[in-house]
Amino acid sequence: MKQESIKKYDYLIIGSGLFGATFAYLAHQMGKRCLVIEKRPHLGGNVYCENVGGINVHKYGAHIFHTSNKKVWDFVNSLVEFNRYTNSPVANYKGKLYNLPFNMNTFSQMWGVVTPEEAKAIIDEQRQEALDKMRKEGIAEPRNLEEQAQILIGKDIYEKLIKGYTEKQWGRKCSELPAFIIKRLPVRYVFDNNYFNDKYQGIPVGGYNKLIDALLEGVESRTGVDFFDDRSYWTSLADRIVFTGQLDEFYGYRFGKLEFRTVCFEQETLQTPNYQGNAVINYTDAETPYTRIIEHKHFEMFGQDVYDVPQTVISREYSTEWKPGLEPFYPINDERNNSLAQKYRDLAAHEPNVIFGGRLAEYKYYDMAPLIEKVLTLSRGRGI
Repeated sequence: MKQESIKKYDYLIIGSGLFGATFAYLAHQMGKRCLVIEKRPHLGGNVYCENVGGINVHKYGAHIFHTSNKKVWDFVNSLVEFNRYTNSPVANYKGKLYNLPFNMNTFSQMWGVVTPEEAKAIIDEQRQEALDKMRKEGIAEPRNLEEQAQILIGKDIYEKLIKGYTEKQWGRKCSELPAFIIKRLPVRYVFDNNYFNDKYQGIPVGGYNKLIDALLEGVESRTGVDFFDDRSYWTSLADRIVFTGQLDEFYGYRFGKLEFRTVCFEQETLQTPNYQGNAVINYTDAETPYTRIIEHKHFEMFGQDVYDVPQTVISREYSTEWKPGLEPFYPINDERNNSLAQKYRDLAAHEPNVIFGGRLAEYKYYDMAPLIEKVLTLSRGRGI
């Protein structure tokens, strides 16, 4: 008779990103035995940072932690110290710079206005033009992103700061993208370049690896391990599974493959202390092939401190269709993919010993703080 495998762990956690690492931390705090396995050669998922000449490089794109949930903010700050970074991106349209999000600085740069009343008058006029055009064509509701954007913000800002960037990001014309992608746009009639409205924001001092290390301290982990290479073996080791990988892959693509957009990064070290003067600059014209340039040192070095390090590291970001071998980043929220994802979610809902969590396992885009909040809530509700 074949001897049954002895369960060594309470939880096998597949994936070491924020969902998996936070779950492992809370379970470990409660005395549970956990094993974290990670397909990549490093822990941390997409928040992983690579140190290059004293600069923490956000290897998989810019990550800015922001939240208004004090419990979440207190939780992460109990693990690591956060700095005062405030996300204030800039848009470059054919060599001219505009502040983001859309605020009085943007409107002054766009039209030369100096008062909120002047800016509002121009936006209201352009919004009305877009609404009148729809009515003439017998359209009651916006049919696509292009129409939705113009009734929210008007033609000028749409053409210069939204259209080209969005089409590069999604690989589709704005007239072919669903309107719900851009249900609302932040419009501020004040001089405020802070991108987020949240009460708290910042970057872990020393980079996100510090946060992941704190979450996984004392937890057994293995990198370079693909769960699907020997699924039966890994499953045999634990009573329950926490799965943060691709939902369709867990079910062997039974109903078909879910689609994603991905981002490719062109990283370059430059022998200058300050390349663009800001962490994030979006390139919103259609002709520039990349969507934005990230200059990583500005996430943790402020003001003249950037000159203390004589070099800098930048990453150009190129948005493209996902295919196997690339990292899946953004779920595509169209009718086909949402319907397919729901079929997989229905299967997942009947898995008694598997917890599915994160953007890949739920086919849902998450910011970092809501993801941590979800794990904290889950731990209380299910009693890890």
